[in-house]
Amino acid sequence: MPAIEPPPSLGAQDKPTLEGLEAKWSRQWETAGTYRFDRSKNREDVYSIDTPPPTVSGSLHVGHVFSYTHTDIVARFRRMRGWEVFYPMGWDDNGLPTERRVQNYFGVRCDPSLPYDPGFTPPATPGKQQIPVSRQNFIELCEQLTIEDEKVFEELWRTLGLSVDWDMTYQTIGTRSRAASQRAFLRDLARGGAYSAEVPTLWDTTFRTAVAQAELEDRERPAAFHDLAFTRTDGTTVTISTTRPELLPACVALVAHPEDTRYKDLIDTTVRTPVFGVEVPVKAHHLADPDKGTGLVMVCTFGDTTDVTWWRELQLDTRPVIGWDGRFQADTPAWIDNDKSRAAYAELAGTTPHTARLNLVAKLRETGALLGEPRPITHSVKFYEKGDKPLEIITTRQWYIRNGGRNEDLRAELLERGRELAWHPARMGRRYEDWVGNLNGDWLISRQRFFGVPLPLWYRLDSAGNPDYENPLTPAEKALPVDPSIDTPAGYSPDQRDQPGGFTAETDIMDTWASSSLTPQIAARWEDDPDLFARVFPMDLRPQAHEIIRTWLFSTVTRAHAEHDTLPWTNALISGWILDPDRKKMSKSKGNVVTPAALLQEHGADAVRYWAARGRPGTDTAFDPKQMKIGRRLAMKLLNASRFALGIGGPSTAAVTHPVDRALIRELARTVRQATHALDTYEYTQALDAAEKFFWNFCDDYLELVKARAYGEDGHDQQGTDSARTTLTLALDTTLRLLAPYLPFVTEEIHSWQHTESIHRQPWPDADALDTAAGDDIAGLLDAAGTLLTAVRKAKTDHQVSMRTDVTSVTITAPAATAALIPHLEQDIKAAGRIANLTHQTAPDDALTISVTL
Repeated sequence: MPAIEPPPSLGAQDKPTLEGLEAKWSRQWETAGTYRFDRSKNREDVYSIDTPPPTVSGSLHVGHVFSYTHTDIVARFRRMRGWEVFYPMGWDDNGLPTERRVQNYFGVRCDPSLPYDPGFTPPATPGKQQIPVSRQNFIELCEQLTIEDEKVFEELWRTLGLSVDWDMTYQTIGTRSRAASQRAFLRDLARGGAYSAEVPTLWDTTFRTAVAQAELEDRERPAAFHDLAFTRTDGTTVTISTTRPELLPACVALVAHPEDTRYKDLIDTTVRTPVFGVEVPVKAHHLADPDKGTGLVMVCTFGDTTDVTWWRELQLDTRPVIGWDGRFQADTPAWIDNDKSRAAYAELAGTTPHTARLNLVAKLRETGALLGEPRPITHSVKFYEKGDKPLEIITTRQWYIRNGGRNEDLRAELLERGRELAWHPARMGRRYEDWVGNLNGDWLISRQRFFGVPLPLWYRLDSAGNPDYENPLTPAEKALPVDPSIDTPAGYSPDQRDQPGGFTAETDIMDTWASSSLTPQIAARWEDDPDLFARVFPMDLRPQAHEIIRTWLFSTVTRAHAEHDTLPWTNALISGWILDPDRKKMSKSKGNVVTPAALLQEHGADAVRYWAARGRPGTDTAFDPKQMKIGRRLAMKLLNASRFALGIGGPSTAAVTHPVDRALIRELARTVRQATHALDTYEYTQALDAAEKFFWNFCDDYLELVKARAYGEDGHDQQGTDSARTTLTLALDTTLRLLAPYLPFVTEEIHSWQHTESIHRQPWPDADALDTAAGDDIAGLLDAAGTLLTAVRKAKTDHQVSMRTDVTSVTITAPAATAALIPHLEQDIKAAGRIANLTHQTAPDDALTISVTL
C-alpha cells in the first residue's frame, strides 16, 4: 500500500513556521483594530477588566508575563463568548520605585529647597555623588524616564499578545489620574472620610517617609536583651529588660501587668532612669507580659507599636529623640536637665540608633546600671517592604482615610463587601477577611516624597506665620489637578505664599495606593466621560496577585464603597507567585528574576503563554522552560496538523454520517462543554487541559484512522469521504477556537489560511450545535478505535517493523463490547494499519489480543 502524502494546501504555507508570527499579527491586529473597544455597546453587553497597571521602574520580569497572560486568556474568551471587552492598560509610574530608578539612572537627588532650573540637563554618565535638583526638575526627570520605560513595556506586551485596547491607556501620574485622585480625596474630606492627625507614625528613615500598615514586612533580626537598673525613690533598684537600650533618653514610664504580684507596691510610684536620671511613672497595663524578661517593661516614645498603645491609653508624655533622618536629635531634650546627663546625651547626638546603642551600653556598663552582659536573641522587626533598615516611630502630622481600622461599623461594611465579591479561587476571600478583621488603624495615605499625586491642600498662615492645619484650603473640582507648591488657592495671590497672613502649601504627596485604588474609575474616565463610565463601571474583573489583596484590592473596595456605595467589580481573579528552582518567590529584591524578552525570543509568545496557562488561579508555579518547550511543540503540531487536514480536498459542508466521525464530534461537544464551564468559572488551566487532550487524541488516533477515507481511497464511498472531510474541518475549526485564547498567534495564522476575519472575533464553539452535527453516535466507539489502533501499533513495534509496513492479516480477539463495535471501525482500522485482511472474534474474558501476520 503506497504512502499517502498530503497535497499542497490552499492558503497555507508549504512549510509553515512559528517564526515571525508575533510581529506579523501584532501589526495586523493594531491596523485592523481587532481589540478596539466598541463603546456603543450597552453595559449588559460589556465585560470590563480593571487591568493591573505595572510599576514602571525598570524592567518587567517573568512573573508579570505569568499573571498578565491569565488576564488575557479571560479577555479573549469573553470576547469570543459575545461580550464587548473593555481591556485598558495603565502604567503605575509614581512612587518610591520610580524615584529610586531616576536617582540611580540620572545620578540626581531631589532637594525641595532648590529653585527650578529650566535649563538643567542631567550628566551623561552619573557620578558617585548624586547632584541635588529642585522638586520640579526631579519630577520632570521622572516623567521623562517613565515615558521611555512605558514604550518598552508596551512593546513586550504586544509581543506577548495581550489583546488590550492600546487607545485606552493611562498613567497613574497623568493629568486625568491626578484629577481623579484629588477629586476622590476632596470628596472623602468633605464627608469626613479623610482627616489629618499628628500622631506616632511608622517611619522609614532611608526614604524619610511615613509607611502604612499594609506596607509592613516582618523580618527576623539579631538583637539582645539588656537588663537595666532603674532607681526607686528609696534608693533601691528595679530591673527591666530591653532590646533597645539606646531609647533610654526617650523613656516615659515603666509598665507591669496589674496582676503581677512582684510589682504591686511599685505601681503608681516613680523611678529614675539610669544615666539620665529622669523621673518616670510606673503604670499597670494588661499588655505587659509577666513571663517576658523581668515582667517590667520600659516604655519609650517610641520603640514599637506597643509603646504607642501604652502612650495613648496611659496618657504618657511624648519625649522623642530620633528625627526624620533616623539619627538622634542634635539638641539635648529639655527633660534631660543636669550637666552630667546632658554630657551623656551629647555622645548620642547625631548618631544612628546602632552607634547610640554601642555608646549608651558602654556608659551603662561604666555606671553599673547594666546588670550582667547582653543576652543575644533573634526577633521579628518591622520593615517597610521596599526598605532595608528597621522602621522607627516618629511623631508627624499625616493624612488618613477611614478604612474601618478604628470604626467597627465601617469594618463590618467592608467585610460584607468582601463577601459579596466572587473570589477565584474562593479560598482567597479568607485573606481579605483576615486583613480587614485585624486592622488596627486607618489608612495612612500621605508620603513625604516627591513624584506622586500632590495632596490638593493649602493652609492659612496667621500673623505669626503659623499654619492652621484644622481648616485646610481646598480647590474647586473644576480646577483639578493642582500642584499646591506651584498653584495658588482662591482668594490669595502668589506673593502671599509662605508669608504671615498668607498661605503655605501642603508638601506631601499621596501614597501610590491612593491613586492605584482608583484604577477602575481612572480607566473608566470617571466624571470626565460619563457615557463611558456608565458602560463599564462597576467592572467585571479585577485580576491581581495574592500578596496585594491587603493593599490594592482592599483599598479599591474601600474607595468604591465610600464614593459609589458598590463594589468596584464583581470578580477577583487571584494569581500566585512564580518560584525559582529553589521554590522561592521570584522578585527583583531577591535578585532571582528572569526577564521575559529572551524567553519570548527563544520559545515564542505562544509557548510562553502555554507555560503561564499551566499555573492555576491562586497557585504558586515554578519557572519551568520545559513547559515552554511543550507549548512550542503544541503550536508546531497545530500548524502541521492543520496543513494536513486542510489539504485533504478542502473543507466540506456535507453531513457527518460515518459512525467514527459522529463519535469524534460527540467527544468534541463534550470537550467544548468542559472547557466552556471551566473558563466561565475562571479555571483556565482546566479548559486548556480539556482542549489539549482532545487535540492530541485527534492527531494521534483520528487523523490516522480517517486519512484514507478522507482521500477517497481504498474503496471508500463518497458519503464516507465527505463525512470525514466535514469532520476534519469542523474539528479543526473548533479546536483552533478552543486554543485561541491561549495560543493567539498560531491559531490566527492557521485561521487566516481560509478566512479574512480574525479568529479572535469569531464566536466561541457551540456544544449544542456540535451535538446536532453528531446525530446518533455509537457510545464507546471512539475509545474502542483508539484502543484497537494502539494495539495494532504495539504489535508492529513488538515485531520490530515500521508503522508503514504492510500487514497480511490481523486477528483481533476482544471483549464482547469491543468486538461488537469492530464492524463500524473495520475499514478505517485496516487502512490505518495497512492491513490486508482483518478478522475478529469475541474473547472468553476481558482480555484484548491481536495476532499479526506480516
